[in-house]
Amino acid sequence: MPIDTPDWVRDAVFYQIFPDRFARSGRVTAVQHLERWDAAPTSHGFKGGDLYDVTQNLDYLQDLGVTAIYFCPIFASAANHRYHTYDYYNVDPLLGGNDALRELLDQAHERGLRIVLDGVFNHASRGFWQFHHVLENGSASPFRDWFHFDQNCLDGNRPFQAYPSADAARALADGRGSFETIGYGAWWNLPALPKFNTNCPEVREFLLSVAEYWVDFGIDGWRLDVANEIDDDEFWREFRRRVRGTNPEAYIVGEVWGEAEHWLHGDMWDAVMNYPVTAACLGFFGGEHLDLEEVRRPSSFSNVERFSGPEFAAEIQRMASIYPTQIAAAQLNLLDSHDMPRFLTCCGGDDAALKMAWLYLCLIPGAPCIYYGAEIGLDGRHDPDCRKGFPWQRDAWDMEMHDWYQNCIRLRSKYQLGRAEQPSVVLAETTTVVFRTATACGTLWSAFNTGSVESVIDVPNDELSNVRVVLAGGAMSRTINTDNDCTRLTIPPRCGAVLTAHADDV
Repeated sequence: MPIDTPDWVRDAVFYQIFPDRFARSGRVTAVQHLERWDAAPTSHGFKGGDLYDVTQNLDYLQDLGVTAIYFCPIFASAANHRYHTYDYYNVDPLLGGNDALRELLDQAHERGLRIVLDGVFNHASRGFWQFHHVLENGSASPFRDWFHFDQNCLDGNRPFQAYPSADAARALADGRGSFETIGYGAWWNLPALPKFNTNCPEVREFLLSVAEYWVDFGIDGWRLDVANEIDDDEFWREFRRRVRGTNPEAYIVGEVWGEAEHWLHGDMWDAVMNYPVTAACLGFFGGEHLDLEEVRRPSSFSNVERFSGPEFAAEIQRMASIYPTQIAAAQLNLLDSHDMPRFLTCCGGDDAALKMAWLYLCLIPGAPCIYYGAEIGLDGRHDPDCRKGFPWQRDAWDMEMHDWYQNCIRLRSKYQLGRAEQPSVVLAETTTVVFRTATACGTLWSAFNTGSVESVIDVPNDELSNVRVVLAGGAMSRTINTDNDCTRLTIPPRCGAVLTAHADDV
């Protein structure tokens, strides 16, 4: 079938916000016992970020070059990350409620900014009304088919253990299943996250109606949490029909950490969070600085390895061959997220690794995505440390990093790189890769040296004659060798650069 992805995504630069940690407005009142903003984040503590203050900081995001915001969940929940939803029709009061979202959408849309929300449709929470109704009434509840319940518990022959006893908690920790241990199916056997039964018609209609409602309210798309775990293609086809019927330009992006061709044929999702490109960037740009122990803490990244230049080139060419052009242009390309240690920390705090990786993301098809604070050098180990409060005191910012992010985004916009083809590999050596990118505004060449010493390479003059540096992380030199008709490039250590024959400096 024809593949129809939203055209606006090709030019988008996303910014991912963890709402509790971005900024406080002071407009959400009567909130007490918040963690100190600059204290180390904890698994259960709240810092009090809200949507009103995101609205107040839209100038900052626009100045950076951001054109779309992806929010971690914002609906009512008893968790600071809000993946434990108990009311899908109301924004969490701690975030300002529905009025705060209305104000944010109106002001964002006036500026041409898009808003994508996190849809947690695989599981709910212990506080979800229909689930609680079954805990109270067992098999007498009209909602008993909404989740996966043990009939013995429904019949009252043994108790549900939504809050497990010490023995049940130990059994879960030892790998015993939630259905057997606490009386219902829970995502990853976590008692707080009962898994929906999407085979139940009432559940399907509830979830599809929620998706429709918020698109009609004005959001510009959905990021689908653990979307592959709703293993039902017809559910996702109907999801697409309903969402796109409400807004034909709505973006639908699934969370899948591996390859996802199954869902990307034009009838289900538009794209996925492109974690394979994250892994490749860690492996190559991290170089000797890569902290493999920290990188591998997310189970999905357990196989990340260091890459040489040829290995990196081969991997990105392999990934580029997986999806049709329209899908590749709509992918959400990221370096880190709330579910993994920050890229800077994975690379041992090496600024150069992050700069090279961000430049690379801005050169390839798909929408680059900034995890809040990366642009000012915010670090953080695995959850909860990767979810720190954004430091609004500018003396704490890495302004060189901020300017680099901003300049890379300007480069992407100026050369319409979101509409260009995948860069082709011109040269790949041990620590060095050179790409060529054909754009509507002329040809760009990008060079990356991940080694600890400068890299000297010869490229035929029909590739790089009469070029100038457009953007570089260090001083570049270029000489013409007439004996073999080559251009000799000297690339500083730990440096990425972009060159062209036709453009002024950015």
